[in-house]
Amino acid sequence: MIAALFLLAAGPAESLDCADAMTQYAMNMCARRDYEAADAEMNAQWKITTAGMKQRDHGLQPDDKRPKHFDTLLAGQRAWLTFRDQHCLLAGFAMRGGSAEPMVHSGCMETLTRARTAQLKSLVETDY
Repeated sequence: MIAALFLLAAGPAESLDCADAMTQYAMNMCARRDYEAADAEMNAQWKITTAGMKQRDHGLQPDDKRPKHFDTLLAGQRAWLTFRDQHCLLAGFAMRGGSAEPMVHSGCMETLTRARTAQLKSLVETDY
């Protein structure tokens, strides 16, 4: 939330060269772009993984009353999102109130989101 406020107040950044970000504003915006790209990749993988889990659910015995693949995945994803958001908010506290706080926050969000994308991908690549 804080990171978003810093970025919104700064204005548009379409012309930033993230390969040569020299100002804190540019570094903040580039870190935000990297997170947004990671989030888009995770959302695309989410669709693939949920489809795979729903397919596995079709193979379950009708009298199996235990939680199903998709329901378990959804609950886990909701918990993970809460963890990621709170963890990265905490990580940003290292620069709390400073101009680099949004960069640290976005960097954390990107790192954890990319790791989660890999986890989601591995779920559909694993036969069990």
